[in-house]
Amino acid sequence: MNESEVPLCSHRAVKLGIICNLKHPDQGHPSEEEAEFDEPSTVLAIRSALVSHGVETVIIEADRNLPQAIRDSGINMAFNIAEGKGGRSREAQVPALLDLLGIPYTGSDPVALGLSLDKGLCKQLMAAAGVPTAPHVLVHPGQPRAQIPFSFPVIIKPNAEGSGKGISENCIAESEEELDRLLAGAFASEQCDMLVEEYLPGREFTVGLIGNGDTLQVMPPMEIIYHGNTQRSYRVYSYDIKCNYQKHVSYQCPAELPAQQMEQMMKSAETAFRVLGCQDVARIDFRMDAEGEACFLEINPLPGLAPGYSDLPMIAKAAGYDYDSFVCAIFDAACARLAGGSHETH
Repeated sequence: MNESEVPLCSHRAVKLGIICNLKHPDQGHPSEEEAEFDEPSTVLAIRSALVSHGVETVIIEADRNLPQAIRDSGINMAFNIAEGKGGRSREAQVPALLDLLGIPYTGSDPVALGLSLDKGLCKQLMAAAGVPTAPHVLVHPGQPRAQIPFSFPVIIKPNAEGSGKGISENCIAESEEELDRLLAGAFASEQCDMLVEEYLPGREFTVGLIGNGDTLQVMPPMEIIYHGNTQRSYRVYSYDIKCNYQKHVSYQCPAELPAQQMEQMMKSAETAFRVLGCQDVARIDFRMDAEGEACFLEINPLPGLAPGYSDLPMIAKAAGYDYDSFVCAIFDAACARLAGGSHETH
C-alpha cells in the first residue's frame, strides 16, 4: 500500500496530542519497570508520520502533570500510546481521563483496555465466546493454591502485565513441588495475582488488526520462530528473549500455515477483538497445543509501534503498509469511527 492510497482524515482542524510514556534510562529505573514505555525515537517516528500527512501534532508525556498538560496544549484529539502507571487498570488511565475531558482519541476505551490487561478475566471472556485458550487458574498472594485441574508442565506469569514483564527465566513447573517453589519466588518479587497456565508446546504466532466494524482488517499471522529452547526443553517468549530477540528468535510473515489453520486463527483474532470491544488497532498472540489448535494467549490493544522492532509494524509491512502509512491508517480508522463511518456490532 502506497502512502498516497491511505485516506487522510478530513478533520484539518485537528490538533493531535501523542500521549505517551517515555523510557528514562538515565533515571536509573529497573529495566522491566519501563519495559512497555516507548523510546523517544518511536514517538518521534509516529509524530513524523502524522506531520507528513498534514496533521498538526504535539507530544505529551503521561506523567502526574498530564491533566494540566492536556489543557495547556489545546489539543482536540489524542493519539494514545500511553501504558499508564501502577496496577491492573493502568492502561485505562489515559483514555478515562480523555473521556472525562471530552477529548476523542485513537485506540480502545478504558473498559476494553482493563479487560485485556487482566489475563484471567480476558480468558474467561474468550472461552465464553468459543475462542480456544489454554487451561489456567489464578493464584492470589497469601492464599492457599487450589489443585491444578490440568496437566504439567505449566507456565507461571503475572496476571496483569505485558511485554513479557514478570515472566522469569525460570517460569516452567513440571510438578506440584516445583510450582509451589516458583510461586513463592514470584510472590516475593511481584505482589500481584499469578496466572498458572498449561504449557502449550506448539508453534507461536501473533496477529495484527486495524480498523473497526465493516472495515476491520485482520492481517495474516506472523510466526515467532525459536532458534532453540530458552528454558530447559521449553520455549518461552520472556522479557529477556524479547530484548535479545535477534539472538533467540526470527520472524516469518505471513506464517506458513495450512489454509484451515490460518483461517481459524484469523477468525479467533477477529472474535477476540469484537468481543472485547477493541477499537482501531490491536495485536493478538496465539500458541498451538499438541494437536495443532491455535489457542489464545493474550490481546494487546496498545501494541508497540517501534519501527524496525515491534511486532505490529512487521506484520503491517508484510500486509503492504510502509511505516508512515500504517501509523496514519490507525489515525484514519479513529477518525472514521468518530465520524460514524464504522458499523460495529457486539
